[in-house]
Amino acid sequence: MDAVLLMVIVFVGYILAYKVYGKFLSQKVFNLSDKVKTPAVEMEDGMDYVPTKKGIIFGHHFTSIAGTGPIVGPAIGVIWGWLPAVIWVLVGTIVMGAVHDFGALVISLRNQGKSISEVTGNYINKRTRSIFFVIVLLELWIVIAIFGLVIAVIFSMYPQSVFPVWFEIPIAITLGYFLYKKGMNVNLATFLAVFLMYVTVVMGHFIPITLPTIGSMGPTGTWTIILLIYAFIASTLPVTTLLQPRDYINAWQLMVAMVLLVLGVLASAFTGNLHIVAPAVQMHPEGAPSMWPFLFITIACGSISGFHALVASGTSAKQVANETDAVAVGYGSMIMEGTLATLVIIAVTAGIGMAYQTKDAGILVGAAAWTEHYSSWAASAGLGSKVAAFVVGSANMISVLGIPKAIAIVIMGVFVASFAGTTLDTATRLQRYVIQELAGDFKISFLKGKYAATAFAVITALILAFYNGANGKGALTLWPLFGAVNQTLAGLTLVVLTVYLKGKGGMKYLLTGIPALFMIIMTVWALFINEANFLGAGNILLIVVNAIIILIALWVIFEGLMALSKKQEA
Repeated sequence: MDAVLLMVIVFVGYILAYKVYGKFLSQKVFNLSDKVKTPAVEMEDGMDYVPTKKGIIFGHHFTSIAGTGPIVGPAIGVIWGWLPAVIWVLVGTIVMGAVHDFGALVISLRNQGKSISEVTGNYINKRTRSIFFVIVLLELWIVIAIFGLVIAVIFSMYPQSVFPVWFEIPIAITLGYFLYKKGMNVNLATFLAVFLMYVTVVMGHFIPITLPTIGSMGPTGTWTIILLIYAFIASTLPVTTLLQPRDYINAWQLMVAMVLLVLGVLASAFTGNLHIVAPAVQMHPEGAPSMWPFLFITIACGSISGFHALVASGTSAKQVANETDAVAVGYGSMIMEGTLATLVIIAVTAGIGMAYQTKDAGILVGAAAWTEHYSSWAASAGLGSKVAAFVVGSANMISVLGIPKAIAIVIMGVFVASFAGTTLDTATRLQRYVIQELAGDFKISFLKGKYAATAFAVITALILAFYNGANGKGALTLWPLFGAVNQTLAGLTLVVLTVYLKGKGGMKYLLTGIPALFMIIMTVWALFINEANFLGAGNILLIVVNAIIILIALWVIFEGLMALSKKQEA
């Protein structure tokens, strides 16, 4: 299919979904009303609970849920063909992911901005709430450790991105100061911040930064330590000081990057150089697991992701000023993420075919370029491979606009690293909330404070990152579990939403119940396949942790079914 036609079809589908289905969910299912005070208004503390303008909280929420997920997932998922990937991204986003995110945000808004784990106790039972916390803690533990590594790897691949990414911090702090302390016009402040950010992108091209090896610790390990220290600082500051303004300007960075990508697709197609060169369907790629159920585990953030429920019910619910803003923040952000995932699919199935440099410095084009990169699951599954496919394909298309390819590569490298950074500091903040909630429940007084709770989150992630060596890659040991853990969390969140809607009467609960059933089947199926593989490989750690996840999933499903069978109060 022509790349432009594919892009138009998907974009129109998303616009209609937001206008029609999003409005229906807002007015007829969740009955949003601005007459209801949100937690940000009722519990405003200037630290975590801060009423925020819709555009700013949209930017914070979107960049927090996106990270590198809608990039790396689709970039590997296309190995089964572009058609299954596009269908899952489009349909999954509209009827599953956006509903999941929106619903998680709404029920948190109606429960003092508490996490989805805490809310589970209100709608199912306290026992289920406790075991739900286990899977949330595990997911965030892996995310914090792995995203420090993700950014470190990107810095090593694209040293030109280091200066612009770090310079975003003073830009964001300055933006927050002028917006909240000086009352500066939002549009003017935004323009100046984004303009300055892109000045640093160009500067980064001329001042690449690399770290030396220190003793036995290479650059990746050093960057991981630096990034986790940053995550501690960022996650203990008031949300308006760094986290929110940084996410906001990163949202504008995304808008600029997406506009460049859309224009690049149009310009490349106009010159006749852009064609989808990947196969439509490829059921048995070399070395790859079965498309069913692993497509639905591999492509997560571009369709549905349990991590989003943690963001929606963690930081975002504490900042939404008006309940009706939730449709844009919850449903709209997921639609935007699906849009990004679609552009990623075009970049790695069409853009990559414009020019691809092989390891021996040769240049391939067309289907040969795609086949070279996606020759097998092993060849395309590594983090560097995923990022490279997107960056190269995107830079090929953007360079048609007259932007030098070297600058285009920096733009996309900064884009990926920045989004990974927002995920890192948001995940750290979320883990702090979870630890504080648990400390309150179990009367562990010293962990109730933000510094102690954040230190616990960062130190445990540091232990995971370095437990098997100085390269900071320890989290890769548990990484094979992440996709299934993340999607299990999505399925379990949908179960909680289904119980909540069942209590409101009528058949509304089917809107989350059917997606919950689908996600549970796919993820539990994948968990059992993984368990068999881990048993075959004799990997004790993965065998034990994966078995625990299976037990948690089955337990929450059972408790959810019991709750659904009971008569609920509206």
